[in-house]
Amino acid sequence: MRALLVVNPKATTTTGGVCDVLARALASELKLEVVRTEARDHATTLAAEAARDGLDIVVALGGDGTVNEVVNGLLAEGPKAGLPALGVVPGGSANVFARAVGLPNSPVEATDRLLEAVRGSCRRTVGLGKANERYFTFCAGLGMDAEAVRLVEAQRSGGKEATPALFVREGLRQFFLKTDRSSLPLTVTPLDGPEERLALALVCNADPWTYFGPRPVRPCPAASFELGLDLFGLRSLGTVSTLRHLRQILASDGRPRGRAVYALHDQEGFTITTERPAALQLDGDDLGDRSKVAFRSVPRALEVLA
Repeated sequence: MRALLVVNPKATTTTGGVCDVLARALASELKLEVVRTEARDHATTLAAEAARDGLDIVVALGGDGTVNEVVNGLLAEGPKAGLPALGVVPGGSANVFARAVGLPNSPVEATDRLLEAVRGSCRRTVGLGKANERYFTFCAGLGMDAEAVRLVEAQRSGGKEATPALFVREGLRQFFLKTDRSSLPLTVTPLDGPEERLALALVCNADPWTYFGPRPVRPCPAASFELGLDLFGLRSLGTVSTLRHLRQILASDGRPRGRAVYALHDQEGFTITTERPAALQLDGDDLGDRSKVAFRSVPRALEVLA
């Protein structure tokens, strides 16, 4: 079996010598090539080449952004039989996708689990989401949450570490200082149902939507890789009500409720339009501004070693 290990060099600073350990371990089981990414979307190019060359496995060592790039490379020509299986070793700040498919957050333990899956041919087929032409694995957002992600990325480009505290600080900054909370800038149009005007919309393909350290954030607790897309929306952003809903999605049962809550479950798709171009994030990465995004569920899109 032939495999490619795609390494985000920024992840190696937080995973110690895991890259070398993983490479040696995989090389004992597989015919392995190791490539370190050099720029944004390089992992997409590498994974697309691996799919065209008929490799058996592509392993992503990095955070959710690296996983997203690899997934989009593997599916560059769409889901089909014979694509390489995806392996993941977490090396980011949240590692939502890896944890959602049942992998440990520790890169060392995840490496052991990955090797067990390789030896035992343990694979799980997962459904994904698609925003216009780009796939996402677990979450997407258009508007306020994506604007907060953009603020975090600006801080990270200046050398700051992507800690939960940084996300909280920039999220509060966006909420109180930058967002026009008196408007309803988003219009959600389901494939079958009436339109709804919203102040906030979070799209989920799995539960949880993200993590703040060890704590899961669960706006769509019924979301699953085996079902269609879920959406959590708010019709208003009053300070008291928004804090109440934030407490709900941070609770262990994760059941947001109230008159301001708008929810969709197991959807084949829907469209979100904005009054003016707004930030779009997929799997925690800023994808630039959009005025209209068609979200679609892609069932049984990819095999994952897990």
